[in-house]
Amino acid sequence: MIVKEARIMDPANGLNGIGDIVIRDGKIADVYLYYGLKESEIIERRGMQEGEEVLEASGWVAAPGLIDVHVHFRDPGFTYKEDIGTGAAAAAKGGFTTVVCMANTKPVVDRTEILQYVLEEGRKTPIHVLACAAVSKNFGGKELTDMEALKAAGAVGFTDDGIPLRDGAFVQRAMQKAKELSVPISFHEEDPAFIKNNGIHHGAVSERLGLYGSPALAENSLIARDCMIALDTGAAVNIQHISSAYGVELVRFAKRLGADIWAEATPHHFTLTEEAVAVYGTLAKMNPPLRTEEDRLAVIEGLKDGTIAIIATDHAPHSREEKERAFTEAPSGIIGLETSLALGITELVGKGYLTMMELIEKMSVNPARLYHLEAGTLSVGADADLVLFAPEEEWVVDGFVSKACNSPFTGWKLTGKVKGTICGGKIVYWDGMSPF
Repeated sequence: MIVKEARIMDPANGLNGIGDIVIRDGKIADVYLYYGLKESEIIERRGMQEGEEVLEASGWVAAPGLIDVHVHFRDPGFTYKEDIGTGAAAAAKGGFTTVVCMANTKPVVDRTEILQYVLEEGRKTPIHVLACAAVSKNFGGKELTDMEALKAAGAVGFTDDGIPLRDGAFVQRAMQKAKELSVPISFHEEDPAFIKNNGIHHGAVSERLGLYGSPALAENSLIARDCMIALDTGAAVNIQHISSAYGVELVRFAKRLGADIWAEATPHHFTLTEEAVAVYGTLAKMNPPLRTEEDRLAVIEGLKDGTIAIIATDHAPHSREEKERAFTEAPSGIIGLETSLALGITELVGKGYLTMMELIEKMSVNPARLYHLEAGTLSVGADADLVLFAPEEEWVVDGFVSKACNSPFTGWKLTGKVKGTICGGKIVYWDGMSPF
């Protein structure tokens, strides 16, 4: 296969220009930019074989396949919301070739047999479905899982996402073990002690609705604790879906002290504020909640200066019936895989906050670095995992391949459309065709 006349953008190798990508046997065989090459040299580099597939990509960007380190595919236990197959299809449509599933399934991914089920189901899809295991048994926050056995069985990291850990000494032991195993550990930072109603920021909108909500203090207090424990242990710690201005500043400070702290931001937290709850209701209910404009801009500033290294979706499918419940009864979370890249282009690149190369870096290179993955690059010899997208094409969000549709972005006009996703040298999504 040859991807022809694309705008090749590969932050890992500093490539940014028009050229071709040659794919052979599922690997990148050659990548070259046209600059400085004669036409005869280009034809020779292509080395086209009889019957070889040629993808005409003029006007499109070709970048490393996107990597999402924070998805909930609800399998096992909640497959009426999503399953690994439909989640992978949504990922492919969004340009993702690798995803990392969270552990808050039913049963929780706290034993090797449950982890192996997730990984085996993932192997049935044409993208790379990886998984984190739970830090504590049954997410109880009291007894460590067998982290060594889980890593040996294929866990790429550990997480408490869904039920934050309250015991600082327990967190320290978990970080020490993660450091010993050379794997990242990811934390959902919201202390329930400060929260009366989750999913909505304690602020102007919650007051209008007569709810107390979740103050930024709930997030900031745990970020401060875990940053200091990370500094003490030397563990690689990922602060998940950061949403508060003080939280961003705490991460910035800890990194300056030398802590191996990573942070991820979601498209909804850099796009929306608490006012979205008044417009979209439960479709804007999420943990941590959408906060103030000051918080949103602080998240963007963190993305700009590198404090926040990763963009992740926290793809969280729920059924329509669940989201139609009263606000305090509905579950938190939105889907995000199919809109993530376009929101990054529309809200960050289009408004001058990030360059396209910086956006791609936060959606491919940096996630691969955190999880020690041989991905996020178009280097010769690497797996041929690519996303092709039209950076200036406008489209309206209308329908999803995910089982769920709980998104406040339905009906939005966005810029930047995924045209094709290639994983292992095979087309797994093409615009206008059903995935897989």
